[in-house]
Amino acid sequence: MPPESTSSLIAEITEPSIVEMVHTFYRKVRKDVVLGPVFNTTIAEGAWPAHLATMCRFWSAVMLTSGRYSGNPVAKHLAVTAIERSMFDRWLALWQETASELFVAPIAAEFILKATRIGASLQMAIFRRLPERATRQAQTAA
Repeated sequence: MPPESTSSLIAEITEPSIVEMVHTFYRKVRKDVVLGPVFNTTIAEGAWPAHLATMCRFWSAVMLTSGRYSGNPVAKHLAVTAIERSMFDRWLALWQETASELFVAPIAAEFILKATRIGASLQMAIFRRLPERATRQAQTAA
């Protein structure tokens, strides 16, 4: 696991810097009053190492075009019934904060731009299907 903090700003995007970003960000998410309950309910305590590894592969694919991730983020997020649109703002704010703490400004801006686009895409996919999702939730509850 990466250290709790870095003594200087990171000036390039590498696999280790992505690991630092992902682990630092999710430490914040798990403690956050808005996001923590959703993430900590959705991801079992013992499943966090696997989730973090998946997120490192995802961000490696996004930031380095490494091809290390294959999955369906939309399907994963559609399955989380507690997601609310306003949570994406909080997620992005924590992401921006973390990127700005860890990286020099141009690198932080790259992480923030990609996260902004991903968040917008996920919101469109999740919330444009809200009636379908509500029907699925009602069927599950029955």
